[in-house]
Amino acid sequence: MRRHVIIGRYGLDDLSQFPLGEGEVETRLDLVVGERSLDHGIGYALNDLAQLGVYPSEIGVDVLILAAHVHAADTRISRTSESQDGWTREIRLIVPVSDPERWTDVAPIFVRMLNFLTGDRWLLAFRARPPRFTRVAPACPARLFGPLFDDLALFSGGLDSLVGAINALEGGRTPLLISHAGEGATSDAQSTIFDALQTHYRGRAFNRLRLWMAFPTGFVHDSAGEDTTRGRSFLFFALGVLAGSGLEMPFTLKVPENGLIAVNVPLDPLRLGALSTRTTHPFYIARWNDALRGLGLNGRIENSYWDMTKGEMVAACANGTLLRQLIPSSLSCASPTKGRWQGLGTQHCGYCLPCLIRRAALVTGLRPDLDPTVYTIDNLTDHVLDTRQSEGVQIRSFQLAIDRLRARPGLATILIHKPGPLFDESPARQEAIAGVYGRGLEEVRALLAGVRTGPR
Repeated sequence: MRRHVIIGRYGLDDLSQFPLGEGEVETRLDLVVGERSLDHGIGYALNDLAQLGVYPSEIGVDVLILAAHVHAADTRISRTSESQDGWTREIRLIVPVSDPERWTDVAPIFVRMLNFLTGDRWLLAFRARPPRFTRVAPACPARLFGPLFDDLALFSGGLDSLVGAINALEGGRTPLLISHAGEGATSDAQSTIFDALQTHYRGRAFNRLRLWMAFPTGFVHDSAGEDTTRGRSFLFFALGVLAGSGLEMPFTLKVPENGLIAVNVPLDPLRLGALSTRTTHPFYIARWNDALRGLGLNGRIENSYWDMTKGEMVAACANGTLLRQLIPSSLSCASPTKGRWQGLGTQHCGYCLPCLIRRAALVTGLRPDLDPTVYTIDNLTDHVLDTRQSEGVQIRSFQLAIDRLRARPGLATILIHKPGPLFDESPARQEAIAGVYGRGLEEVRALLAGVRTGPR
């Protein structure tokens, strides 16, 4: 095991020295390319926003700079080789920001948030940017009118974000959609759906901000990369906050995520660790809102669909006809390219956890219409699914969780606390969360009727 410190640098002449702790390994994160342009897609994002009439604040830029440090650490420090237990890494970040005092005050909130999100041990320190980088955000020109956008939402290319975008547009809103361009299949889904929305809502002024950020193999010396990407949502949220800080009005960054996935109650004890993500958990979102207040940013993050199952989101979509047309273009699968070894293209496997929740939702929400998605395993009842292979693992876990809850329905009020604290939520909201958990499992139960699993 090695402890890692990533130190952000504004330019090659940013040579400030920082003492290393015992056993710490330093990695330099260069934030500037050329003379003054911000690297890692950040400069492009600022230019794209300026073209849309959005001029973020310096604190907004700092949020994305911090996210770049987090993303570099999360994706390039191997859990296997750099931790004692095969999971928990020790990571320290030294981040140059516009107002170190303000950032130091909120550091404990971000540490708590990141520890919860990724399962690692984080330490954060903030220092002043070099003098010539006191201002890095483009200056807002004198103008009569501010940005046209009155809505701000994450847009992942998944089914939930598609429903959220359609609902906003059908409601007469003008959203700025926020995308992180990750691997190719996800990026393609985002672009295909966005182009289709632009065609359908022709003449509307909504638009999209995309960020491409990836760090090369070997960025952290002697460490392999890491593919669990538990911290990806931190980058996603930070990009939305960057945009929100330039809207010249109080903003709400909307996170369209069904309640079953948002809370993500573990299906079995094994899912408490590596397999249980917390990217939209209420505790995580609440800590973001604490941090935004501490930074003086006039915005908040909100999941408007926290009390709905995925099937309920589909059924309640404000334009069901358009949704049905675009469902095949949306992407929910955890590994949409894993069928390549079989000679298959990018498609849903049909048996990973996100695919199962999607399939169940579309059976419920599209009734009497059929799910138009192509799945690698199209018929789950065709043969006994092997629980020693990936095709049967998640299905068997769902079956066990469903049987457990049907035998003892009162367990829902206990199980919802397993993924993380819910003390920010009122008793009424906790009861509603337990309700959506139960209804979500019932959707999956309907999908799995007649499905057989077992070792083969």
